[in-house]
Amino acid sequence: MTTTSINRPLTARELRQFGAELDALRARTVADLGDKDARYIRRIVKAVNYTEILGRGLLFLGIFPPAWVLGTLLLGVSKILENMELGHNVIHGQYDWMRDPSLNGKTYEWDIVGTADNWRKTHNFKHHTYTNVRGMDDDIGYGLLRIFPEQRWKPFYLFQPFIAVIFALLFQWGVAIQDLELGKYFSGKKSGAQLKKEWQPLRRKITRQLVKDYVIFPVLAGPFFLPVLLGNLVANGMRNVWTYLVIFCGHFTANVELFPKSVLENETRAHWYLRQVRGSSNMRGGKLFHIMTGNLSHQIEHHLFPDLPARRYAEMAPEVQAICARYGQHYNNGTMVSQFSQVAWRILRHAFPSRPARVPVLTTPEMG
Repeated sequence: MTTTSINRPLTARELRQFGAELDALRARTVADLGDKDARYIRRIVKAVNYTEILGRGLLFLGIFPPAWVLGTLLLGVSKILENMELGHNVIHGQYDWMRDPSLNGKTYEWDIVGTADNWRKTHNFKHHTYTNVRGMDDDIGYGLLRIFPEQRWKPFYLFQPFIAVIFALLFQWGVAIQDLELGKYFSGKKSGAQLKKEWQPLRRKITRQLVKDYVIFPVLAGPFFLPVLLGNLVANGMRNVWTYLVIFCGHFTANVELFPKSVLENETRAHWYLRQVRGSSNMRGGKLFHIMTGNLSHQIEHHLFPDLPARRYAEMAPEVQAICARYGQHYNNGTMVSQFSQVAWRILRHAFPSRPARVPVLTTPEMG
């Protein structure tokens, strides 16, 4: 299966106009930021805290099955909200303008085993700067999966349908070790001393998370140690699988394009905008669905404007879609079911050898 671009190549003039329209949309949104955005994120903080307190409280009564189920569900919701709508967006610096130390993107630490510092490097910088550029964006398959035909096939990929399921269940661990670049260590490109140095902050964070969820809270529950431990385990699993689904649906659907390093040569902001649109997918849903995805259901808008409060993406989306339509660029949108079905097909199809797709064309020479 090869990917055929359904996007129209732009002339240099069209590309400049495309970029200017998106710049103008960004400027209008920035000018409108204020109290309503601050109130919103503070309500999210309260929602994260209250659902965690109630969930953990119910787990202490975990000998009663209804209390255990509801407690686990609420704790899972808290962890999803903290990871998606709070942690991910705050770490992007979306609320730095508030000057609130607890919402500072450079210092916020979130509730997963991976460190926020590693995420700022692998995600905020590498992924958002080099989105879908081969050899630059480590999120392309996360070093485990062959998602695109342009990725060189290896026999290892025959097992990727099974690996993908395990990866979903343990997603926070994949995020945690991504920056260690273990492949470089095993190939001799990274020394043991360097790996050990990089491992230390991650080791401390992993220890802190494991002790909190699987020692402290279970011990506090006394005779209900086991139900609380299992509740924490299931809640973390809920968060892992949900995050995996949202991220994969936003990046690996059928019409998403992969780019060679050559697109980075003399890349302008408008070129970068175009690459974000062609490398991202949205999901349709209601307000609660968007909140639970951290508004990454508006992945196109997030990739265009990663440092703007994600709650604004829903109101920006119609304008982005209209701009894309004017310039012949596909605005990839669908339900979570339809988007993930495309992702699952990619994982299954590219477990087997396939021919590379043609290189996407972004622009054409100036005409007229």
